[in-house]
Amino acid sequence: MTRTALAGFREFAARLADALLPSSCLLCGSPCCGAPLCPGCLADLPPLATRHCPLCLEATTHGERCGACLARPPHFDQVHALYRYAFPLDHLISDLKYHARFALAKHWGRQLAGLTPPPDRIIPLPLHPTRLAERGYNQAQEIARHLARSLERPLDPDSLEKSRATRPQAELSHKERQGNLKGAFACTRDMDGLHLLLVDDVLTTGATLDEAARVLKLHGAARVEVAVVARTPRH
Repeated sequence: MTRTALAGFREFAARLADALLPSSCLLCGSPCCGAPLCPGCLADLPPLATRHCPLCLEATTHGERCGACLARPPHFDQVHALYRYAFPLDHLISDLKYHARFALAKHWGRQLAGLTPPPDRIIPLPLHPTRLAERGYNQAQEIARHLARSLERPLDPDSLEKSRATRPQAELSHKERQGNLKGAFACTRDMDGLHLLLVDDVLTTGATLDEAARVLKLHGAARVEVAVVARTPRH
């Protein structure tokens, strides 16, 4: 069996398990009724800072724009996030990203629909074809699929492409991350005047989503907002 076929089989098996197996909380194991987390564990997930930058959600003293956004305003116009990236949410995101827990994508997509104004088009952050073949699915597209369904807006998984394979951003310094992403994305259609919602699982430095937003605006997008499950604090 090829690597691509094996990844496809794993995805199918995970979707079948989500559909057929009794639902239990992915954190504590207690019974859940059609949800991946019980109410208690859901309430314990790490919240965002009460006061944060209106652009990137980095914690600030009075809710003012953070120093990074003042010094170099991002190409995206606003970030929407459900949680702060910390334990135990990091384990849940890893479960979706590497173990095909698609029930989490459905849950988070529906939650994000309550935070974001309806855009003209919803675009998942793409994976490079090599990475997509290895994993068998794109976790950002899984979240975006349910977000689009909840908002009743078109999902566009094809117009933004990861045209160049890049090193994992987590391995690089902030300066190296910027260079790592040059030429990494390509847009294949005219986005003239559109309000776009770019979807991913986690925003850390924001460099990847910023570069994707830059490319979309070069192709005419009037506004690019970002929706993620979690925002990683800089400090």
